[in-house]
Amino acid sequence: MVKTRSIFLVIGMLFLGACSASQFSDADQSPDELATATLVVPTSKPQTSTPDIPGISPEQVRNSEYQLGLLDQIRTVQLTDGRYREGTQGDEDYLSVSVSDFIARGDLNGDGENEAVAVVTENYGSSGTFVFLAVYQYLHDEPTFLTSIFIDDQPLFNELAIEDGEIFVDVAVHGIDDPTCCPSSETKRYYWLNGVNLTLTNYSTKTPAGDPRAVTIEAPVDGIQVSGVIRIKGNITISPFENNLIYRVYDLGGVELSVGPINVESIGLGAPGTFEKAIDLGNILTNTTVRITVEDINMKDGSLFAMDSVILQVR
Repeated sequence: MVKTRSIFLVIGMLFLGACSASQFSDADQSPDELATATLVVPTSKPQTSTPDIPGISPEQVRNSEYQLGLLDQIRTVQLTDGRYREGTQGDEDYLSVSVSDFIARGDLNGDGENEAVAVVTENYGSSGTFVFLAVYQYLHDEPTFLTSIFIDDQPLFNELAIEDGEIFVDVAVHGIDDPTCCPSSETKRYYWLNGVNLTLTNYSTKTPAGDPRAVTIEAPVDGIQVSGVIRIKGNITISPFENNLIYRVYDLGGVELSVGPINVESIGLGAPGTFEKAIDLGNILTNTTVRITVEDINMKDGSLFAMDSVILQVR
């Protein structure tokens, strides 16, 4: 279940402030670019409809500044009609940036105005096409880049939307044995705009047979105040290896405060199961906002099978 986290948006922004490819005109595209562009062409119409409230428009996103996500240093480029290019294919200084047709709009920070999230690709002349989710806000009468998060090299997007104040993504990414052409790991995920960062709040996958792998936290509910020892409980669609999940407790800045195992009760490996765990929050300062995740981890490579999370206020 996806939970609305707007009550913590202002808290998160204050905390972080204190701490401080779509189909474009193909006339000048190389064969390599045309081949990789098909990986983000929608299989269904992108989710761009939204209530008619103030905020940034898709056209403004396509003609805004974009901060490159792959580089170690901060560098921005000016997009024109959703594109930026410098150098020649094969040169060391080559760079191509493209905004895909996947652009969704909705209120992500509770300010009553639409933000926008777009799928953006970066190519530096090699075979890699690095794909990011980029978030924009209309700030000081200008479209403003807020943040981005890396998804995969040449993933296949199926859907992008904003639901209940969170970003929903349906995307296939590469498994450990997948060839570049063919990402096979189907994922559904939700991101929360936590100040100026994107935080993964829910993640689910499918088995090779197509069965969903999902974790659901049933209690405590999102947004309540807690203290001392709390009990976290929920269910999982497919019981994990050795019937063990992992919980983690983070502050809003992403610092891990606690981690431990959670046992799953089920009739056997692969069957649905339930879990319940007492977690001691007594050593966490009062008035701290925490995020608790429950994760099903792939023991083969450490990747996520499934995850759910809840945000709580320690009193």
